[in-house]
Amino acid sequence: MKLLVYGAGVTGSLFAVRLHEAGHDVSLLARGERLAALRRHGVQLAAGDGPAVRRVPVPVVEHPAGGYDLIAVFVRAHQVDTVLETLAGLEGDVLFMLNWAAGPEPLGTVIGRERVLLGFPTAAGTMDGDVVRYRPASFMTRRFPLPIGEPDGRATPRLGRIVRALRAAGINAKAEPQMDAWLKTHAAFAVPLGQAVIAAGGPGALADDPDAVRAMIRLMRQNLAALPTPPVPRGFAALRILPEGLLAVMLRRFLRSPTAAHSGLGSATPAVEAAELERMAEQMRAHAAHTPAKTQNRAQQLDGF
Repeated sequence: MKLLVYGAGVTGSLFAVRLHEAGHDVSLLARGERLAALRRHGVQLAAGDGPAVRRVPVPVVEHPAGGYDLIAVFVRAHQVDTVLETLAGLEGDVLFMLNWAAGPEPLGTVIGRERVLLGFPTAAGTMDGDVVRYRPASFMTRRFPLPIGEPDGRATPRLGRIVRALRAAGINAKAEPQMDAWLKTHAAFAVPLGQAVIAAGGPGALADDPDAVRAMIRLMRQNLAALPTPPVPRGFAALRILPEGLLAVMLRRFLRSPTAAHSGLGSATPAVEAAELERMAEQMRAHAAHTPAKTQNRAQQLDGF
């Protein structure tokens, strides 16, 4: 399979390495200083805070050449519009692996609806200079496979081929029949979390502010209640059911954990993070405004984004 990985940040780099080492014809698209660093050293990887750095010579390109079987896009939500202009001139299926709450329509309008697949990267980490410090696998992370789905929920041959290829490369992938709902549910949770972390000055600082954590939980609950479908995965329903005090204890523990430290929550580029979160919030508000049932109530609830 010939692949282009569009975006050489943490998740794109990890994805490209896995597929390259599995024997696929992979090119990693990068620009500027990141491109120069990749050409000099390859993708540099380190597990957590460990001192050992591994270099993987994944082929890198500045401009896509075409003829790809699959293009996997790993960029920020507010960067998608620019990427779509490039993708419109290429052939091949496009798997959008990113934070996205606007549904498949804006993507398909530009590049063709038949080319769009949706997904979300479950691997996480941080950039330490040119080194990708990734979150080591744990019991909890293994329970959350990387979801990929057709916009309409069908189990198509291409979806099956992609999932099988990722599993063969050691990526715990699964076909998700409600991928759009999955992404909207994730946004309802992730936007309040990310904005609260930025406002507090980091995950540890947020954990030390119980009132801010409780306010964040209330906003998550409002956003989940405003969704047009039940939460996907269903486990997110616990945020609406469990007592607020218990949730606060659990989230504060998570915010202090190594998992949070290596998940990207403590971003070194808070302005970029804030721009993405705002774009997702806009998408959620726009969706609520155009949903016929309970439109006014949902729009009012999502005003908290």
